[in-house]
Amino acid sequence: MAAHGRSALRDLFDESPTPHIAHPPRTHHRDFYVATDGSFRESGGGLGAVIETRDGTRVARVATTDTPPDNNVAEYRALHLGLDVLAARAPRDAAVGVLIDHDALASNVNNAILATQHPDGKSPRPISVPAATRYHWRGIQARLCGFDEVRAARIDSDQNPAHPLANAPEQYRHVNRKPDRCVLPETPEPTASTEFPPPSRADRNGGSGGRASD
Repeated sequence: MAAHGRSALRDLFDESPTPHIAHPPRTHHRDFYVATDGSFRESGGGLGAVIETRDGTRVARVATTDTPPDNNVAEYRALHLGLDVLAARAPRDAAVGVLIDHDALASNVNNAILATQHPDGKSPRPISVPAATRYHWRGIQARLCGFDEVRAARIDSDQNPAHPLANAPEQYRHVNRKPDRCVLPETPEPTASTEFPPPSRADRNGGSGGRASD
């Protein structure tokens, strides 16, 4: 459950592992949060995205049918779509929290961000992108570089608010008729100077399955 006055996406982000990136307190102060999901079925799949500000204001929801060749492509297409929608509504200096239920994609996003911060442009871990997703990955990388800060958190599919949008796009197609909004988050209240780092995500998640952030 989201805390009163806080975004459900912000709560999910704060409590979820961010693969390969430690989570010092300042990184929790995102301006926007985008959750995406892609579904694949032989009969046709879908893409879903939900965007909120840090104060819980909904910026956009998207649900669209799609025909990806596999689940990997569906996930990359969904993130590409979500970042495109966010980029049209957020300033370039925004700090963004990305929520996805695909381990490898979350890791790739965080490693790509760390590579941009390395003097030689090197990623701390190899980035392996499925061949069928390479063009969407290029688009994702371009969008990531268009924001001031980005972190990706890995969430469970049953917690992902974009999951029903991607899995039943026809049922949720009414969300696409909502008018476009450009919503800026409220200015956060100043925090105390003595701020303690949160416990390691490795401790919270048992340190197994590659889901820890430290």
